[in-house]
Amino acid sequence: MPIRLASSSETRAQLLRKAGIEFIQESVDFDEESIVATSPKNFVYQATLGKYEANLKAFGFEEYPLLVADTVVTSQNQILRKAKCIDDARNILMTQSGNMTSIITCMIYHAKDKKIVDISRTDYIFDTFKEDDLQRYLESGVWRGKAGACMVEGFCKPYIKEVRGYESTAMGLCVEVLQTFLGI
Repeated sequence: MPIRLASSSETRAQLLRKAGIEFIQESVDFDEESIVATSPKNFVYQATLGKYEANLKAFGFEEYPLLVADTVVTSQNQILRKAKCIDDARNILMTQSGNMTSIITCMIYHAKDKKIVDISRTDYIFDTFKEDDLQRYLESGVWRGKAGACMVEGFCKPYIKEVRGYESTAMGLCVEVLQTFLGI
């Protein structure tokens, strides 16, 4: 039986496809801007819970198991949200440049027989970003809609000096944990 991915993220959809998990993708919006949190874990949990409640109300979980997720990026004791403009993206990325960056993803999976809440974290130590690479990335606009403007599978990849955790967590959905609970 397919699951309902309650997310518009193409990256999360790609992760499920790659893992061989059958899904349909549809979701209702939840306004993350109203969340006030001082810790990244608390923020990502509140965002995921808000998305879960909105999508549970819209779709339920009886027809298809419901899967929601959210991701937050943190570096230098700052929660790095989605950039609002190119200058914001530059500042967010410069916070990560040459530093340790943690990417925390929370997911809620709810089926008739089980409900799972997971918070996973992947840490990256990045080398200093080269100005010309950064400028090309910013001009591309690919950073739009990405937590912390970060793409470990794209722009940030050549700058990774060390990684601790799953890349899928950093991409927005820890499929390794999900597969364990699905028995795959």
